[in-house]
Amino acid sequence: MLETYRIAGGTASEIAAGVEAAVSEGRLAPGASLPPVREMAALAQVSPNTAAAAYRLLRERGIVETAGRRGTRVRPRPASTAREDIRIEAPPGVRDLSKGNPDPALLPPLHEALAAAARAHQERPAMYGTDDDEELLALAGARLRGDGVPAAPLAISSGTLDAVERVLNAYLRPGDAIAVEDPGWSALLDLVAALGLRPVPMRLDDDGPLPDELGNALRAGARAVVITARAQNPTGAAVTAERAAALRAELAAHPGVLLVEDDHGDGFVDVPLHPLAGATSRWILVRSTAKAFGPDLRLALITGDPVTLDRLRGRQRLAQGWVSHLLQRAVAHLWRHEGVDTAAVAASYAERRDGLVTALAARGVAAHGRTGLNVWVPVPDEAAAISHLLARGWAAAPGARNRVATPPALRLTVSPLRPEDIPALADDLAAAVHPPSRGRYG
Repeated sequence: MLETYRIAGGTASEIAAGVEAAVSEGRLAPGASLPPVREMAALAQVSPNTAAAAYRLLRERGIVETAGRRGTRVRPRPASTAREDIRIEAPPGVRDLSKGNPDPALLPPLHEALAAAARAHQERPAMYGTDDDEELLALAGARLRGDGVPAAPLAISSGTLDAVERVLNAYLRPGDAIAVEDPGWSALLDLVAALGLRPVPMRLDDDGPLPDELGNALRAGARAVVITARAQNPTGAAVTAERAAALRAELAAHPGVLLVEDDHGDGFVDVPLHPLAGATSRWILVRSTAKAFGPDLRLALITGDPVTLDRLRGRQRLAQGWVSHLLQRAVAHLWRHEGVDTAAVAASYAERRDGLVTALAARGVAAHGRTGLNVWVPVPDEAAAISHLLARGWAAAPGARNRVATPPALRLTVSPLRPEDIPALADDLAAAVHPPSRGRYG
């Protein structure tokens, strides 16, 4: 507990800084208990109000959490520990299937879009106070309405995570519960930890989060929920019409919950969107262009209820202010001229993804990958499976980056694969999942 750390400091900031340093240096381990406020005050020789303020600072920074009768503890996963840091470095000659990037060959050529954006900039240079590009907003609104999303205000951010962070900050406080997919997007799980929020995991299948899991999370007090509409990272799940109806029914019983819907699959997934938008009074739906147009041409279109969009824009004005109008106009050009053949791109990814899932099934290995770029393969031991694959020339991402409470697995991105690679990869994966039993003497 506190044997290796002596609480000290004369102000709340000093006490909080000391505890944070002790956590970073390993003198206070994850899960370690901290004393009650009055005992903390006595140890530091400060007033109870000062001690309470120190704990409040630590909660706001995501260092500790307060869990009822269990008292105050160091968070099991301090916010300074990023899941993205859990990665595999592929040695020379190893095929890297761990990165999660799109196939560069399927990204649109950018020279025409960037040239059009540059010409528009010369004619109408964007200055301080310039509104978002009207053409891009009109195109986004039409696309969203065509997919069944209710007509609502629109905003533009630098990406999905940028928008989600601003909205969560607007509604939630450290210690609040948020329902997240498990397994889920590692960057979102990092953000939840950094904001000091308490993740409530929801298991999912190929059709999205299980309704009972969402219902349990909401009844347990989740104040927000994040759901991926299509191409779920890492499993490839996509919400079907039947699943959407069941999820909307659960959400309808909790109208005050903030719903965040991630539709980053737009532009490279050909299954229809079945939106949950509007199932609660506070909601946003976010569409990123990163996977369809490339990470360097990334922005996100956001729609949502007026209050939430106003809060998002207000926080955006306090920070970056706006997204580059050159970028906005380039994206508008690509949308206007159909720079991406969604059906062809989706078919190319499906050939590799479905081919791998089918090949693994033929070898007795269950895997998931209904849509998107990734295949999720449950394994008995992540480290052993990764080592086995590295020895055979493949690098896969450890599922620990994406998991909260679900069993071990690997994530493989199919973008670098060729169809002729699949049989050998499936053989090596099957051997990693079902290693041969070792013989015994005697």
